[in-house]
Amino acid sequence: MMQTSFYSSHRLGALLRRRYGLLGLLVLLSACVVTAVALHWNERLYFNLTQLINVTGQDVTNRWLPGYAVVIDGKPVRGISQNLSAVSYDADLDRLLAVVNGGPTELVALSKTGELLERYPLQGFGDIEGVTYMGHGRVAVSDERAQQISIFRLPAQPRPIEASEAQFFSLGINLNGNKGFEGLTYDAAGDRLFIVKERDPRQLYEVGGVAASLEGPLQLTIRDRSDWIADQVFATDLSDIHFDAATGHLILLSDESRLLMELSDSGRMLSYRSLNRWFGGLQRSAPHPEGVTIDNDGTLFVVSEPNLFYSFRRAEG
Repeated sequence: MMQTSFYSSHRLGALLRRRYGLLGLLVLLSACVVTAVALHWNERLYFNLTQLINVTGQDVTNRWLPGYAVVIDGKPVRGISQNLSAVSYDADLDRLLAVVNGGPTELVALSKTGELLERYPLQGFGDIEGVTYMGHGRVAVSDERAQQISIFRLPAQPRPIEASEAQFFSLGINLNGNKGFEGLTYDAAGDRLFIVKERDPRQLYEVGGVAASLEGPLQLTIRDRSDWIADQVFATDLSDIHFDAATGHLILLSDESRLLMELSDSGRMLSYRSLNRWFGGLQRSAPHPEGVTIDNDGTLFVVSEPNLFYSFRRAEG
């Protein structure tokens, strides 16, 4: 009788351990699924599978971001200690313009190897997060909290730039504190700005007739392009955007997901590249990538907080 009781208790204990083990495994798998969906890993997997099937994915008319190799890997920019945010290519002077938004807000000029060239203190401006060069000395910057775009001309020599020197317009849509307008870029041929809202929700706007309105009658047109990023962009946030004049495509940057993504002119995902050290060929993951741009030679530049500079070149062949 005692042997039977012992055997039954032992069997019951084994059964309970197995059930709890299965329950624990189920909880773990559920957590993995939730994490994968939250971080859009499932969408990345689907995209990769479709690219394997679609052999035209590496079309020469695309940037094809996986083909870009690291040239400069996280170089600290001397003279800037923190809060390096946003970058844009100045084609007129073959240099980069970037924003420093911690403490004194500044627009700075950088060489294409990450050397500090000039400083332009921005006085009276708000929470500046984005910058784009529009050509002919004209610059547009975005105020994240107010969701305001300010446009001004760079002075011939470095000096403080007052907010009163700028023309501006605001898009107070879904105001959300420091999760507002994070990046912007200019398409000179189409005279339009593309503006990204960071998150909660992620949004993409196209504003046409910008330069024409600065020089003549007001004729802005505003289009909500958020459907381009709703299903195609597998990133948890958006920190910057670049219009690639050579292809007509948009390059999107995500800080949280550490991703560069290429969208077609109709919002179709074409390629992506990781800025994580495990998948991106970097010695260390870019800590907080905040800015992306491409120069006339096709070199891709990324800046990351606190003060890190990266460049990438498309591998030959």
